[in-house]
Amino acid sequence: MSENTEGPTVHRGLKDVYFERSPIAYIDGRAGELRYRGYSIHDLAEHSSFEETAYLLLHDELPTAAALAAFREALVAGRTLPGAIHDLIRGLAGAHPMTVLRTAVSALGALEGGPGNAETRETILAKGIRLTAQVPAIVAAHRRIREGAEPVTPDPGLGHAANFLYMLTGRRADAEAARLIDTDLILHAEHGANASAFAARVVAGTEADLHGALTAALAALAGPAHGGAAENVMRMAEEIGDPAKAAEYVRRKRRDREPIMGFGHRVYRAEDPRARHMRAGVERLSRALGEPRWYRILEALVEAMRPYARHGVNVNVDFYAGVVYHLLGIPADLFVALFAIGRTPGWTAQVLEQRANNILIRPRLAYIGPGPRPYVLIERR
Repeated sequence: MSENTEGPTVHRGLKDVYFERSPIAYIDGRAGELRYRGYSIHDLAEHSSFEETAYLLLHDELPTAAALAAFREALVAGRTLPGAIHDLIRGLAGAHPMTVLRTAVSALGALEGGPGNAETRETILAKGIRLTAQVPAIVAAHRRIREGAEPVTPDPGLGHAANFLYMLTGRRADAEAARLIDTDLILHAEHGANASAFAARVVAGTEADLHGALTAALAALAGPAHGGAAENVMRMAEEIGDPAKAAEYVRRKRRDREPIMGFGHRVYRAEDPRARHMRAGVERLSRALGEPRWYRILEALVEAMRPYARHGVNVNVDFYAGVVYHLLGIPADLFVALFAIGRTPGWTAQVLEQRANNILIRPRLAYIGPGPRPYVLIERR
């Protein structure tokens, strides 16, 4: 018997539940529209840089040339990791990159010092800018260390995306590769109250510090139901192997009621507006590298899935992102970490907003268990 057989209306997964008002990101899932603080994702992807977009998210407005130069200087200053973090990464060299990233961010919080409730908007913002620079440095250092190489010293003359690729590989990337990763980071920078952002806000709501909130966000992102799509799409493309086999693959998956990776989104019923920019990137990169097979497989999948598009099953941003990473030689287990590199300023913006008008986030569970029961001593059970 239930204590309350009817009870309140339950919104499982908090679907379509609004818990706060926010000016950070506007999402229209039916129209396929996304804006950061009023600016279309298309304009940002085509004309902005990641640094400019990160500034927008953190400061509410696009920067002037002088403000952007100062912001870039702050990011460059934050790229060098403390020696203790390199030591920690060496001790965790065999762990998954997201586990290392989560642990290193938590450790950076310990090195920052100071109680969480002493944070101000200014200190949270400063930490967020440092973390925006440190997260890619952690990912790159771990990749180098686990391969038996030394971490690469950051190049202050390179932009955020280009410097990440340099620290990751030890080689300066060409302009097209750097721009593709820059665009990818812009597209992943913010997306409302998704699982990781919500986790960050729940932790921030307790007045824990920024590093604690972002550690929680990273833990949430590491779950395959949230951050694993790009890696799974690449596995799917490798399994299909030939564009001619895509239609049969879709038929088999639909018959067995199994998902097609990279299609569908919790929010979007139309095509994810971020997808078009990664589609164009995959096409350009495939042509430049003389390796068109993966792009052709993806487009064959899109064609095979076209009948389902009218039911809201469209491509999402990660459908193309994984192939971009693969073509650039980035290991598959780093794909989610790249998501985190882009999302760090977005998470910081969410935490700043939460703390500016803070309330403890404390939903309830509808009880459906047994009614009152007498306690029986153990010797009588």
